[in-house]
Amino acid sequence: MHDICFFLPRFAWWPRRASRTKVRNPRRGIIPECHPQIFYSHMYKCERGNESILGVLPFFHVYGMTAVMNLSIMEGYKMILLPKFDVETTLKTIEKQRPTLFPGAPTIYIALLNHPNLKKYDLSSIKICISGSAPLPVEVQEQFETVTGGKIIEGYGLTEASPVTHSNFIWDGKRIKGSIGVPWPDTEAMIVSLETGEKANINEIGEIVVRGPQVMKGYWNRPEETAATLRDGWLYTGDLGYMNEEGYFFVVDRKKDMIIASGYNVYPREVEEVLYEHPKVQEAVVIGVPDAYRGETVKAFIVLKEGEQCTEEELDQFMRSKLAAYKVPRIYEFRKELPKTAVGKILRRALVEEEKEKQK
Repeated sequence: MHDICFFLPRFAWWPRRASRTKVRNPRRGIIPECHPQIFYSHMYKCERGNESILGVLPFFHVYGMTAVMNLSIMEGYKMILLPKFDVETTLKTIEKQRPTLFPGAPTIYIALLNHPNLKKYDLSSIKICISGSAPLPVEVQEQFETVTGGKIIEGYGLTEASPVTHSNFIWDGKRIKGSIGVPWPDTEAMIVSLETGEKANINEIGEIVVRGPQVMKGYWNRPEETAATLRDGWLYTGDLGYMNEEGYFFVVDRKKDMIIASGYNVYPREVEEVLYEHPKVQEAVVIGVPDAYRGETVKAFIVLKEGEQCTEEELDQFMRSKLAAYKVPRIYEFRKELPKTAVGKILRRALVEEEKEKQK
């Protein structure tokens, strides 16, 4: 039995709070949001009952505030809160407290999967994991679902949309792995061609744009940036993606992260998905670095699983068996850890800045 209660007060369209956008562009600053933006972020069909949510995401981030705190309050769920994400503590808490819902980020699920004593913990209470903040590798999704018996639901959003616009169906309906799902109720979405600026064809890569009641009113005291991002009510996300014949959306990459190597477009996420298939790789991120001949070349930063050893030659051979030659990284750098945000999203831009400093 699915049960949703709706209540919108008269002052619903008054600004309710202000969120600071961090990941997309810190200079854009504060975004005023209205009651319906928060409200519509919790409209999606949820199963009422004796559920409990494990909260490892910080509430100062719009993802943690929405997917853990606000959702729990709205649905009457029990919140199990941890001060911060720690692998051992999280595993012990799942076994002892038996949460049924577990919102997180891909790096959180990856860290749990690679814990050496994972098999000794009972994680069977988890029914639904909601993955956000970064693309979820299909390999990670399948492994985590095998371990827990639950489902990882991938969605999509950004601070400017309070934050959710798309999701795969949670409790029923079709779910496509690797897809961010379909637009939420009362949310419109389309792909805009990068060449013409018009609506793109089915399966054509372009910019994802969205329109709906959860979209921001603008950037605080930044009218020029607001005008560039909000056009005729449409929010231009800066993310590249496509829509298939069934209306499911897929994110390819950030517009600014696309690598152009020898005139070819290389999408980091595609390369990263293959890197995650390698049995020795725990985390991976790909960027473009300056190249005098190719314009840009592909560089991969790798964190290996505990106790594993791997060479550049081994990875290169693996990647060449699965990707076109121009997509294969020319440079590999092994690290013990990668820079991350408070919610666990890998900071690709920090690595780009590191490379720029090296060029000086």
